[in-house]
Amino acid sequence: MEYDEETRPLLVNDEEISEDRLEQDSYLNKVKNGKLYMATFAAVLGPLSFGFVLGYSSPAIPELTRIQDPKLQLSTDEASWFGSVVTIGAALGGLLGGWIVGKIGRKLSLMFCAIPFIFGFTSIIAAQNHWMLYVGRVLTGLASGVTSLVVPLYISEMAHERVRGTIGSCVQLMVVTGIMGAYITGLFLDWRWLAVVSSIPPTLMLVFMCFMPETPRFLLSQGKRREAVEALRFLRGPDAPTEWECARIEEACKNEEQSLSLSDLKDPGVYKPLGVGIMMMVFQQFTGINAIMFYAETIFEQAHFKSSDVATVIVAATQVVFTAVAAFVMDRAGRKALLILSGVTMCISEAVFGVYFKLTVMKHDNSTLLSAVTDAPQTPQTDLAWLAVGSMGLFITGFALGWGPTPWLIMSEIFPTRARGLGSALCVLTNWTCAFIITKTFQDLMDLITSAGTFWMFSALCALNVIFTAVFVPETKGKTLEEIQAHFKGT
Repeated sequence: MEYDEETRPLLVNDEEISEDRLEQDSYLNKVKNGKLYMATFAAVLGPLSFGFVLGYSSPAIPELTRIQDPKLQLSTDEASWFGSVVTIGAALGGLLGGWIVGKIGRKLSLMFCAIPFIFGFTSIIAAQNHWMLYVGRVLTGLASGVTSLVVPLYISEMAHERVRGTIGSCVQLMVVTGIMGAYITGLFLDWRWLAVVSSIPPTLMLVFMCFMPETPRFLLSQGKRREAVEALRFLRGPDAPTEWECARIEEACKNEEQSLSLSDLKDPGVYKPLGVGIMMMVFQQFTGINAIMFYAETIFEQAHFKSSDVATVIVAATQVVFTAVAAFVMDRAGRKALLILSGVTMCISEAVFGVYFKLTVMKHDNSTLLSAVTDAPQTPQTDLAWLAVGSMGLFITGFALGWGPTPWLIMSEIFPTRARGLGSALCVLTNWTCAFIITKTFQDLMDLITSAGTFWMFSALCALNVIFTAVFVPETKGKTLEEIQAHFKGT
């Protein structure tokens, strides 16, 4: 009898969960996704713009270092800053985005970030000296930081759980598409006209977002129920009983405070997702993705790809293809499985990279990769070029499948509404700060522990991210945002 009494509440809870799930499935079966996809397209024009910003420096820097005008010609050091100053602007943009997304909402924040994109590229188009180039890069970096925070939030708060993984992964897909677009356009246009083309996506985003709704969750957090129902009706179609979803979100909003205070940092529903989000951003950058991309051109040259421009397009195309694959399978395979597969793949590929550098550099003299290419015997390098190209291709495939898109998706899913702006801002700030550190210190690191040692270090960090994923990262596939937040709270 006592056993029956103890188990009865569990059975009741299971029955309630089953009923809720049936009700949820019934609702989602009536949903039409056409306008949701339309709103997603308008929003991901921001990450497309962001991709053009990242890809712009690759074709532009060689031209600017050879240009005859001394006011515009960049030295090696100036070219390095032209490429990396974007990360400083993006880090500041992450902080700014965390503030404005809570003040003016997700939609207006997206429209706002189009302005520094447009003004930044305009500064580059009209540049008469170095400072106009730098200002343009900082402004476009600032806009990229805001975009990388706001767009994942906008999409996750609009989407329902059946498609949130797929359309959330479109953020990273559009970033790598923008990078490839900049590389391809750079094959045919000079640096000024490339900036003109790069300013088109943010202009279109500014126009298209005028016709898209604010997210229902933000509207309900502001007490605007009627507008939230209208937004849901727009996003879910005329057949879905949107009052049911609105009531569910409203109930979740009532159960949490509307403002964040220092005492909330003791709440596991806040500090646990914050720890997971920040560590995922650290591990994403310390996979060594920037190192691989930075030296991709050298590796392709060793494999007899004489046109470095075409080589960079091949690398970008590989990223696009496998990021699209990740987007397609995200809601089927799950976030956690893809992260683990991605981490294992990168761990193996970078270990092989280390072996490649160890074999090609005969003298263990802490030489840089550049000196390794210059000083090492040519025959072993030529014979082993396939090893470098193969491991690089494997690494890019692994990164694109998991650790490229997934940290941004999970960041947009795990925070409670009141902490979403601050939590996402800290994640974006961490990501871009780590990107800047890796970019500026990578050469010094190779001088200190050799090229082989550096890539073995990255391989070890990839092994750590697999362990971190297995132990700390929750599976969010098929769960509502409210269910994910309840997981962290332990309720």
